[in-house]
Amino acid sequence: MLVAGCVCFRHPGKQCLAKPRITIYLLLCQDKDVWWLRKRKQSSVYLVRVFFTHVEMMLSAQTSMGCVLVILVFLLNIGSLIIYFVNLAEEEGYQISFPDSIIYVDTGFNAFFLFYFGLRFVAADDKLRFWLELNSLVDFFTIPPVFVSYYIDRNWLGLRFLRALRLLELPRILQFLRVTKNNYSIKLSKLFAVFIGTWLTAAGFIHLIENNGDPWVQPPNSQSITYLKCMYLVMVTMSTVGYGDIVVQTALGRTFIIFFIIGGLVLFANIIPEVVEIVESHKSYKSSYEVVSGKNYVVVCGNITLESVTTFLQDFLLQDTGKVCTEILFLGESLPSLELEAVFKCYSAYTTFFYGSALKSGDLKRVGMESANACLILADVCSPQPYTEDTCNIMRVLSIKNHYPNTRVILQIIQSRNKVHLPNIPNWDCRRGDNIICLAELKLGFIAQSCLVPGLSTLLTSLFIGKENTETKRKYLKDKTLLGDKDYKVMTFQLSNDFADMTFIEVCRLCFVKLNLVLLGVELKFGSRGESTILINPSSGIKLHRNTMGFFIAHSLAEVKKAQFYCKACHSDVQDPEQIKKCHCKRRVHSRHFSEVLKLRSGSLVSRGEPAKSRSFINLPLQRFVDGVLDVQGKENSRVILDPTGRFHWCDAVPLQEALLSCNDQAALNLQDHILVCVFGDANSPLIGLQDFVMPLRASNFTYHELKDIVFLGSLEYLQREWKFIQNFPKLWLFSGSALCCADLRAVNVRDCSACAILSSNTTASSNPSLVDTESILATLNIRSMQDKPSSASLDAVFRGRALGNQSEPCYKRIPITTELKSSPNAQFINQAPSGNSEIPEQDQLSTTAAPAGAIFSDSFLNSLLSMTYYNHRILALLQTLVTSGTSPALEEQLLEMDSGLSRSPDDMVQNVSQLRCKLGLLPLSERLLTGVTQEDSFGDVYCKALDLFGILCFGLYRLMKEPNPYKNRFVIARPASDLKMLPTDLLFCLVPFNVATTDDQRGEMESQLGSKKRGSTDTSMPEL
Repeated sequence: MLVAGCVCFRHPGKQCLAKPRITIYLLLCQDKDVWWLRKRKQSSVYLVRVFFTHVEMMLSAQTSMGCVLVILVFLLNIGSLIIYFVNLAEEEGYQISFPDSIIYVDTGFNAFFLFYFGLRFVAADDKLRFWLELNSLVDFFTIPPVFVSYYIDRNWLGLRFLRALRLLELPRILQFLRVTKNNYSIKLSKLFAVFIGTWLTAAGFIHLIENNGDPWVQPPNSQSITYLKCMYLVMVTMSTVGYGDIVVQTALGRTFIIFFIIGGLVLFANIIPEVVEIVESHKSYKSSYEVVSGKNYVVVCGNITLESVTTFLQDFLLQDTGKVCTEILFLGESLPSLELEAVFKCYSAYTTFFYGSALKSGDLKRVGMESANACLILADVCSPQPYTEDTCNIMRVLSIKNHYPNTRVILQIIQSRNKVHLPNIPNWDCRRGDNIICLAELKLGFIAQSCLVPGLSTLLTSLFIGKENTETKRKYLKDKTLLGDKDYKVMTFQLSNDFADMTFIEVCRLCFVKLNLVLLGVELKFGSRGESTILINPSSGIKLHRNTMGFFIAHSLAEVKKAQFYCKACHSDVQDPEQIKKCHCKRRVHSRHFSEVLKLRSGSLVSRGEPAKSRSFINLPLQRFVDGVLDVQGKENSRVILDPTGRFHWCDAVPLQEALLSCNDQAALNLQDHILVCVFGDANSPLIGLQDFVMPLRASNFTYHELKDIVFLGSLEYLQREWKFIQNFPKLWLFSGSALCCADLRAVNVRDCSACAILSSNTTASSNPSLVDTESILATLNIRSMQDKPSSASLDAVFRGRALGNQSEPCYKRIPITTELKSSPNAQFINQAPSGNSEIPEQDQLSTTAAPAGAIFSDSFLNSLLSMTYYNHRILALLQTLVTSGTSPALEEQLLEMDSGLSRSPDDMVQNVSQLRCKLGLLPLSERLLTGVTQEDSFGDVYCKALDLFGILCFGLYRLMKEPNPYKNRFVIARPASDLKMLPTDLLFCLVPFNVATTDDQRGEMESQLGSKKRGSTDTSMPEL
């Protein structure tokens, strides 16, 4: 605008062209000066900020120069304190000669302190607060006396003793130098610095006051006292001893002592015990284990708590029956509590605790992980975050395998989906004994099998995990002499090579008749890498090989060894099992044939008179799956689809809305003979893993029409989260509701269901263990209250005359309920015991629960698996095969990678081996299977007949308790004695081959198909022996 308004005076009306240029030039120069001023100001502010930042980083030791500066200041403070002690010694008359130049050295030190004081002031954010800091106060009272001493050329002590307070910086310096690395060393250094600094400072103050006296008192009331005596006085005062040989005389000194006694007492009473505790704990728990050649020991890490350690020690020492005891080293990430320390002291001969972490190589070296027999990792079953617990344990495995690849690791996992990560760990090898114990998989498998075979969880717990309840059996077994005080368990041992080329049925019968052993299955090895699989009661087409491992039910290892010692040449005529011992013959093959051997006792154990001709259980023709269609003797049946592993029934993914039932749905009204699963969980609860419950109930060793409908009753928000993992299993239904609501139970026809299971998700644990299972207990009682009260006539026939090993027929008039409990003592709120049986031991309550009332399963049942697996890993594999129906690594990997769950098998895949697995059953004696068996028959007769005629392997008994027994409670007899007399109401736990018909519908269909073929063809049943 200025340029436009400029007019030339020579030529009015015309604008001047020169002056506008000058004006623009002047304006540009003025703007340039302003720009330079602003730039200089900004640069100065920037430099100041940079300087402050560098000073702050130096003082906080974030740079190497800052670390050097902080350490140098601390060392100079210590040097200045030493000079103070030297001057003090000269003043007290000690004959110590030092050069006069020491005052100049001290002056130089304090000059540096003054410079450091200025840096701290510059870097301080709050300038006013800076003047009140402890280090600032120390500088106020120590720097001026030194400069005064330099000026007057003589020593002046003053308040220079306050330099001792700079010892409080010692823990920080030790951290910079990486001398203290853990919490306890840092804490110990802090306690030491506080104690020493307080002690020296208080002694210096008393020395100053007592040697100078009160300033207002004339003549002076001072006393000559040395610094060492002042230190002695302070220590005696802090320790509350107070000898009285040295006392203060001045008023200032006594006033100081009054306040110092209060503070010193608190300081001394807290610091000294804490220091002693830290030193003792460091000495006890931070030491290294001395490895002794030939000594067995294991390392236990993970969840080291009072409950887990107590349970583990009881189980581990119970399993350890050898002469040389295995030492147990516990590696805990926190110091043990007083209660846990007491446990370690009680088991001091077997246990040693080490403080450390399996994630640190130094701690692994301290416990001798390289030479350990195994490392056992405990999981917190009650953890509210099971995924986090599993990943932490998996990282411990990774750390151990990275440093010591040959160390055997046995790991507890809560969720089955996390197992797939372990095979990816380098050096993880199951053939070396590395094992995974999936707690949820086994627990839910137990509960699922209990829905099909009531009482099975009690039987398997007795055989695999715990002891039998002999006292309970004594109360209700009429002939108590048949017990023999024996606790039978599953054991493994190698079979004699004389059993080679014999079928499993032949070997199983020989072991029972001649060796008094029950053979459950064998381990079949295949492949060039030593792969193996477990076959339980396999088909007659499979013959045994040499060096085959067998699974037995026996009382002791000495009994099992007879299966290896057996020789056809030497023991064919031996009838007493005790006489079968190891022989040294060549075991010639031309010995007596097996059929001749069995004739020795056939009169007493096979049958009395003619063999039974009529059979309730017949052998089905060989079934196979071709192109996904079940083919029986070349005749097409209903279409069945399996997953790629051939182990489970499969279907296309079912949308959630199609599987969701409501009160008005016709499908809900028509529910009959189904399995009801009551689930307690919400949108924020951790997943239970319902796929582990469904898999055993959808195993391919059940035909499709044998599969029962499964109805899940619970919160829809929770069931929706679980549905994506189970949507490919057939015959599953969801119902939004609660088992605490009677209307919801009626909507799912609870009175018409064949079994009921109550599951609970891990939620925030209650402080009272008796309240953690409140919902499960109330739901159990609620369902019981809705059952029809049986009449006296129906109580005598609680079990219908049907087999319980299949899923197609209802078994009870009352509903068997299986309840999961987090705390096993809570079983007292569920069990129904007659009034006359109040003397039943508390530990037996979990095993004596009535079959009509159901069963109780607690996580404590699985605690012994860790110890059992360490001594014999094959037992765990057998239990997993029985309970989970044989999940495979391929299936686990598929479940992890695919959110939709399973996929369909290829149409050209044949599923013979997977489908022809045996199934568990509970068979009543009233069935035509055991026609001819009377009350005088023994268990040995029943065992041989079932095995000879149909290949059914009996291994347990479910017997009614004696009257009065209004609830028809039953108890389990694992491996009954051969001469135990059978009762008409007894039920047999059996392993039923797949090709054996167990229902009326199956028998009628197969008899019609085979009736026309029996005349011209061989008998389809097992041959008579």
